[in-house]
Amino acid sequence: MDEREANFYEGGGEAIVAEAGPEDRAFEAALRPRTLDELIGQERVREQLSLMLEAAVARGRTPDHVLLSGPPGLGKTTIAMIIAHQLSAPLRITSGPAIQHAGDLAAILSGVNEGDVLFIDEIHRMSRPAEELLYMAMEDFRVDVIVGKGPGATAIPLEIPPFTVVGATTRAGLLPSPLRDRFGFTAQLDYYGADELHRIVDRSSGLLDLEVTDEGGREIASRSRGTPRIANRLLRRVRDFAEVRAGGVVDHTVARDALALYEVDELGLDRLDRAVLDALCRSFGGGPVGVSTLAVAVGEERETVEELAEPFLVRLGFLARTPRGRVATPGAWRHLGLPVPATLDQLPLDDDPR
Repeated sequence: MDEREANFYEGGGEAIVAEAGPEDRAFEAALRPRTLDELIGQERVREQLSLMLEAAVARGRTPDHVLLSGPPGLGKTTIAMIIAHQLSAPLRITSGPAIQHAGDLAAILSGVNEGDVLFIDEIHRMSRPAEELLYMAMEDFRVDVIVGKGPGATAIPLEIPPFTVVGATTRAGLLPSPLRDRFGFTAQLDYYGADELHRIVDRSSGLLDLEVTDEGGREIASRSRGTPRIANRLLRRVRDFAEVRAGGVVDHTVARDALALYEVDELGLDRLDRAVLDALCRSFGGGPVGVSTLAVAVGEERETVEELAEPFLVRLGFLARTPRGRVATPGAWRHLGLPVPATLDQLPLDDDPR
């Protein structure tokens, strides 16, 4: 990677796993696609972005601001890097939690050059004063920096060259309308299908010089929860297993045995997911039970259960939210190998029970 290309990736990116070390970041960086043509899946978003970027380049102008929305691990940071690469522009990376004061954002904007791409991850977690400053910067390419306090405070206008903001959020509903309205293009990223994940596993294994059979790749893809980040994480774990115990070749049996060792079942449920289902069915008779009680039963924080386990279990149809609490569905009982209670009641669903 030459110096200019390295500048595209200034600041790093999102991690394959929750807490990424240097090896994790290097692994992910090696697997990231660099262009829209290399990006697998998200066909609708790819075509829309391609048109917008090509038109902007043809006009010699900076593209509209871009908002990327979707669950973690679907490639929002990767797409931001691709946008910068397609525009041959440096990418500056920051995150919403790091911008807690208007002055923090003003310091970032003061270093922006014409045509730069500013990527703000978790943009919904910016402070309100910083959001209001960002409104003006995105629309008018200027900000007013307040110097001093009280009656003696002075607003100093700061002109900013045209640039493009790429915001990423997992919770678009938390963005205030004035901020959402300033993005000229909003992309909702979808979960990946099994075939798309299989192609991602094939591409990643090729880049890693790892021999993976078609059946082995499909086994990894089928347990990846529709998420490329998880597919690459599982591939690395299977690679370790194959190199140590199976001569370095990943076939169906090796992939199955490796994933069983790491407690990832055939549907992609991990230890926490099964612990939640097991507690819900065995300890609470299938519910309803409050999520806080459920979290105590599995020895985790409430936020861990709500953010890591519950969304996937709801997607699979194993868990339902009701006004009285969480309820295990018949599918959950069957997945655990337990008889479905004859008296299982289907309670009214509620998207936000407490």
